Amino acid sequence: TSVASGTERKAPVLGAGPAPPAAGLRALRLFILHSNLLVSVPASLACLPLLTRLDLRDNQLRDVPPELLDAPFVRLQGNPLGRPPPDPPRTPVVPEMPRLLLTSDLDSFAVTPQGCSVTLACGVRLQFPAGAAAAPVTIRYRLWPPEPHLVPLGPHDALLSGVLELQPHGAAFQQEVGLWLLFVPPRARRCREVVVRTLSGNSWSDLETCLEEEAPTRLWAHCQVPHFSWFLVVSRPVSDARLVPPEGTLLCSSGHAGVRVTFPPGATEEPRHVRMQVVRVGSRELQALLGEPEAASSPLLCLSQSSPSSFLRPVTIQLPLPPGVTGLSLDRARLHLLHRAAPAAAWDDVTAQVALELTHLYARFQVTRFSWSGPPHPRFSRYWLWYTTKACVGSLAQKAWERLRLHRVNLIALQRRRDPKQVLLQCLPRSKVDATLRRLLERYRGPEPSDTVEMFEGEKFFAAFERGIDIDADRPDCVEGRLCFVFYSHLKNLKEVSFYRGEVPEGVPEEAEAARQKRGPAALWMATLPIKLPRLRGCEGPTREPGLSLAPLNLGDAETGFLTQSNLLNVAGRLGPDWPAVALHLGLPYRELQRIRHEFRDDLDGQIRHMLFSWAERQAGQPGAVGRLVQALEQSDRRDVAEEVRAVLELGRRKYQEGIRHTSLAPRNLASPDRSPSPSPEPAQA
Repeated sequence: TSVASGTERKAPVLGAGPAPPAAGLRALRLFILHSNLLVSVPASLACLPLLTRLDLRDNQLRDVPPELLDAPFVRLQGNPLGRPPPDPPRTPVVPEMPRLLLTSDLDSFAVTPQGCSVTLACGVRLQFPAGAAAAPVTIRYRLWPPEPHLVPLGPHDALLSGVLELQPHGAAFQQEVGLWLLFVPPRARRCREVVVRTLSGNSWSDLETCLEEEAPTRLWAHCQVPHFSWFLVVSRPVSDARLVPPEGTLLCSSGHAGVRVTFPPGATEEPRHVRMQVVRVGSRELQALLGEPEAASSPLLCLSQSSPSSFLRPVTIQLPLPPGVTGLSLDRARLHLLHRAAPAAAWDDVTAQVALELTHLYARFQVTRFSWSGPPHPRFSRYWLWYTTKACVGSLAQKAWERLRLHRVNLIALQRRRDPKQVLLQCLPRSKVDATLRRLLERYRGPEPSDTVEMFEGEKFFAAFERGIDIDADRPDCVEGRLCFVFYSHLKNLKEVSFYRGEVPEGVPEEAEAARQKRGPAALWMATLPIKLPRLRGCEGPTREPGLSLAPLNLGDAETGFLTQSNLLNVAGRLGPDWPAVALHLGLPYRELQRIRHEFRDDLDGQIRHMLFSWAERQAGQPGAVGRLVQALEQSDRRDVAEEVRAVLELGRRKYQEGIRHTSLAPRNLASPDRSPSPSPEPAQA
């Protein structure tokens, strides 16, 4: 508050609210309160004896005390006197977005103009904002295995997910749709980025992608998609792009600060897009390849442009010198500038064709076009600076280029402990073999991993079996891209699966034997692993059912009685459509029931027999199995069958006792069948 001559006072800006009380202001002559957003003033201000002016202009006063309203020294211009207060702002009610959670048996869903949030069975999430669809539309999805024609990978890209197809293709939305894709964490993250790649028209493009981490091993790639097509997640070197105008520009790498390309004014007449990628190269791998401890190389520079025409003025490219090499101490005879222009497959030494300008840390050179050989104006070009004593470095650079894309893997064949017919084949990076085996050994058994195999990214390989193989993708347990492989043998208990690269050879077993005798770098055969097949027991006999590989068995013991294979067949014939309830009470998992239903989908009797006999085989030699079967029948409201089973058991016990008495093996004081010995009995037939 400021005071003038002790009698005039001006109020500062007070903000919205009531005016201050008049207590202590009896000597006040001038009171200025304009533009303070006041909503009320006290009537006591009219009682100040010396007040000659009260300025209340431009406030929010809607009601003033009568004492002030009629006072001549009060100024009230600019106030909404007598007006009703405005209605409070209404918060718009946003309807809650519907949420859909699709199960594995659904491959489509409907989207309305209201929008929705959808979670697919494979973990993919979609969010359709309100108004994205102008009319109701049905969306279909499908997960594809990484087929070569669906996986457009560059030389330094790595695939991190399966291929998601969303239909209808090319469907445009009023607003962009949010897409979240699960992906596997990449092996290397330094100077690399994760992007979602999609097919737009006839070309593939990368979408602007954000990463979200729900758990250390559960990562999402989030992007906004304007249309529906194929989508996949890839890891690529950090990419930097710039639109080059006629005025020129500077393109720097965000992955390596020393790599830059300078476009002078007049280098191009029409604006063109230029993209840069930098790939770091390990010195140890290069030194091991060349057998030279002092060999080194710069990062690998990859350039691409949208125009096929050459530059009108020289463009300056700067590369860092190889590690350990400085411009003051290097031997120029050992410095080589290598160039590779797609689609050419060879690296060329172009050191003599450019003028290298060396500084303490960098090498600079100028180019007006992207190639020295091959196509006149390729759009893709790579530059690499080497420091080595080798003379012909072009072929060595090609080997090093291939080594960058080389992975050391192991092939594994594992079998389920509970069902040896189920075989798991895996191809794993060498560094992950031990951890994966420790995780799977509780459920699987199998041989040691194969020897280390060197494979390139995107290289095809296949497994060959003795008598061929059938592939089934329609089983209920074939989810998330899984396939069921059914292979056959000549009834041997041990066979082999061989892995090959390249095209499928003719006469696989003969070719495999020849390859094993002489394994070289170009050999098709990579590894062979043994697989133990379940031993087939008791395939002969009149009681063997077609399609059942189980031996005739006797389920039970002398105390509870025995059920033969013929008895079990009679029980199976009585169950009918109640067999799933019996199976669940026997302890079979629901997933196994689904598998049995699918495998014998056109044969109800086959479903029942397979369920009952597979359970009986697992119970062989365990006490109380017959009692569990009777209990399961009663719990499933099939007491009629349970009573028949009890009658069969009682008949068997009687025959067993009679047999013992006839052969004089029964003790004289035998009083109860429960105390009888347990030699191999003669089973009773129901």
